[in-house]
Amino acid sequence: MRKLTYFVAVSVDGFIGDESGNGDVFTTYVDEEFMAFLAAEYPETLPTHVRAAVGLDGVPNRKFDTVLQGRGSYQVGLDAGITSPYGHLRELVATRSLEKSPDPNVELIRDDVVGRVRALKAEDGDRDIYLCGGAQLAGLLADEIDELIVKTYPVVFGGGMPMFAGRSSAITAFALEENRTFGNGVIVRRYTRKS
Repeated sequence: MRKLTYFVAVSVDGFIGDESGNGDVFTTYVDEEFMAFLAAEYPETLPTHVRAAVGLDGVPNRKFDTVLQGRGSYQVGLDAGITSPYGHLRELVATRSLEKSPDPNVELIRDDVVGRVRALKAEDGDRDIYLCGGAQLAGLLADEIDELIVKTYPVVFGGGMPMFAGRSSAITAFALEENRTFGNGVIVRRYTRKS
């Protein structure tokens, strides 16, 4: 069974962006050391246009073959004129507002998001599903998340968009599997769901 992995950037106080969802401050920490780590370990988590800019065009996907986004996260690419931000992956966008996909590579999930994610997890394959964001979608899928990869940046927002919004399920325990600290103060932790 394939895993759903929430690979997410957060502030020290647990926010993925300010009240509007803007997390641009995180990009200021993507230095040479951190980019080398992302390129080596998680190249597919970089948007297609970024991969091309940093010389990763054509680099095979290591961990994921599918990306899942909420409508708000997807809008960031649309606002920049990018209709398929992860063209090197199978892309799905959970939305109630888009009637038609703006790109043939992007599948819209208009209802039963949990059911669609369970079907994706049940597919055969040796690569997993990358939950890219956002907060509402992560809250909805909290019980389906098998792994967390949390990139914690040394900034405090003091408020904003949480990692999980609208979550109503019980506390879920995860086990720390990996912990890596970078010279710029970023910490990347990988957790797996405890059974």
